[in-house]
Amino acid sequence: MQYVRSLVYFVLFIATTAVFGVIVLCSAVLPLTIHQRYVIPRTWGLFLTRLAGVVCGLTYTVEGQENLPKEPFVSLWKHSSTWDTFAQMFVVPPASWLLKREVVWIPIVGWAVATYKPIAINRSAGHSAVNQVVLQGKERLKAGMGVIVYPEGTRVAPGQTRKYGISGALLATEAGVPVVPIAHNSGYFWRRHSMLKKAGNIRVVIGPPIDTKGRTAREVNELAQQWIEAKVAEIVAQPGGQPRD
Repeated sequence: MQYVRSLVYFVLFIATTAVFGVIVLCSAVLPLTIHQRYVIPRTWGLFLTRLAGVVCGLTYTVEGQENLPKEPFVSLWKHSSTWDTFAQMFVVPPASWLLKREVVWIPIVGWAVATYKPIAINRSAGHSAVNQVVLQGKERLKAGMGVIVYPEGTRVAPGQTRKYGISGALLATEAGVPVVPIAHNSGYFWRRHSMLKKAGNIRVVIGPPIDTKGRTAREVNELAQQWIEAKVAEIVAQPGGQPRD
């Protein structure tokens, strides 16, 4: 039965995303700022997460919102599921998304994403991609937006990790803004490369901001990785932290 519910959700997910993509493209021609238009992706993210609760029994909670700084910041997210890509829309204030450039080539949806000035990089470009993140990231931060980074670069399987890329931490240290680590267990309920969404509750935990002043990018990156990976392990070790089956 859960597979049937997951299929229903998948169909609704595709339809909803297409509709919101059209709305975004239409709104882009209006005399509105990105901050004003950000209500659209925020609503999209909230709708899809709540729809997952109704259709699949997959709910969520967000903890640590008091840790969000008032000024723009860089948030480093654990990336283990499609779920976190739309949860990011409402968990943190308006932000520029760091993503692979191929995303903005997707008809309608990618075009809509491009209107929010993401930092679209060529992941195979190496050092030049890092420079792009720092250069464009500073521009976004100066404009009053945050920057969202998945330091692992791609979705990783539950219980696994990979080396954290330096670009997010380097941007934060050079711009003099804090880094906020964000952990969650979504990958255990909505696995990568799988349509099945298991029932349960996803916990998103926002960590204390890491002060970048007087620290190197490598030190900031290591602190963020240690906190995120330890918090994920703590979440999944608690009752309800992962599916029963």
